[in-house]
Amino acid sequence: MTSPRPSRGSGRPHSDDSRRGTPRRNPRPPRAAAPADLPLVEVEVGPVAHGGHCVARHEGRVIFVRHALPGERVRVRLVQAGEKDRFWRGDAVEVLDASPDRVAAAWPEAGPGGVGGGELSHVALPAQRAWKATVVAEQLARIARLDRDVTVEAAPGDDERGGLGWRTRIDLVADDEGRAGMVGHRSHDVHALRSMPLATAEVAALARAEGVFSRRWRPGSRLELVAPAGGGPGLLLVDGVPGHLGVPDQRPNARRTVVETVAVGGREYVYRVAADGFWQVHREAPGLLASVVLDAVGDVDGGRVVDLFSGAGLFSAPLADAVGAAGRVVTVEGDERAVRDARRALHGASHVELHVGDVAQVLASGEHGASGGADVVVLDPPRAGAGRRVLDAVVALAPRRVVHVACDPASLARDVGLLGEGGYVLTGLRALDLFPMTHHVECVAVLDRA
Repeated sequence: MTSPRPSRGSGRPHSDDSRRGTPRRNPRPPRAAAPADLPLVEVEVGPVAHGGHCVARHEGRVIFVRHALPGERVRVRLVQAGEKDRFWRGDAVEVLDASPDRVAAAWPEAGPGGVGGGELSHVALPAQRAWKATVVAEQLARIARLDRDVTVEAAPGDDERGGLGWRTRIDLVADDEGRAGMVGHRSHDVHALRSMPLATAEVAALARAEGVFSRRWRPGSRLELVAPAGGGPGLLLVDGVPGHLGVPDQRPNARRTVVETVAVGGREYVYRVAADGFWQVHREAPGLLASVVLDAVGDVDGGRVVDLFSGAGLFSAPLADAVGAAGRVVTVEGDERAVRDARRALHGASHVELHVGDVAQVLASGEHGASGGADVVVLDPPRAGAGRRVLDAVVALAPRRVVHVACDPASLARDVGLLGEGGYVLTGLRALDLFPMTHHVECVAVLDRA
């Protein structure tokens, strides 16, 4: 779940911890080494906490425990336990008293001491969603001072697939022996894999065709596999270079894009996006999120909508149809390549105005088509959230409604609180489980001017 990058929106490069199962650009900080003589400790596990772990206590010390469930009694291998640390970290390596929500791990390689990106694979799917709902509600209560019941909705097809086979993009790295794998949680150590169960069937087929898990790669190589959910041609990039069967394609015109087709409101939208750019990773996420956003925006026929952190135009294209030729859509995105992708998707839409630049700076400059205000603002910021500068500028536009898409509950709560200071009230919230087997959750919040 998220992001030192300046932008995250609906079609740009983006650091995603669930990929989001694996980090794309900025690996997690290395895990602090635990003294070799640290013993296992036995604890009773307490409530869930933001970040994919539960809270436990041992001799007055708080321990954040992964691979456990509330109410369980477990033995924990400490992985960070310095005397000066404010809290300790550990992995549940033996379950003494199991929760009824515990199941056989759907991805054992993501268990204690394994790869990151599947930290909830030992939890039954309904309990995973309840876990995430608890976290979203807790963050809203603690940070935004809002009490709200939250339900996390499953994406279509996930229950039938057991929460697996949803990733249309995976990132891998070659270990010291050249085997493709993933890094461990809070570690730089690479764990070789023979498959990636969160990948869609199309990504898995691409991996087999390219020999990703059977071939030896240059140690340290980064492998990115992309296969569009609509069934179009996939692509393997090795250290950012497209290739086939281990042979890089260095031609200037080598294909580096994939075509994504998204159905929204009975219409199909086609996007050609950079293979190593950001695109919603769950096979159902683009259509589901765009539909939820369009419903949240409401009737904007003839109105003015501002789409911030707009990426490759996932929301911009349906919004352009929603406002019609008499309306206007103004987009702002910091990634120039993503804006080029959006321009292709919006070709011929003369009532759409695209801006490239830092969102806060563009809004502050007043040199955009929304300087006269907006009816609705849609924003899909990076994991760190939109922040005060952007949200102050949003409030200055005086929209009747703000639709906020967020991949981190804490950042969402902070932004909701800031918009509350500007006179906006949270009137709607949908939480979507677009990252099964991980602690990440996507939310769409609706805030109306009081």
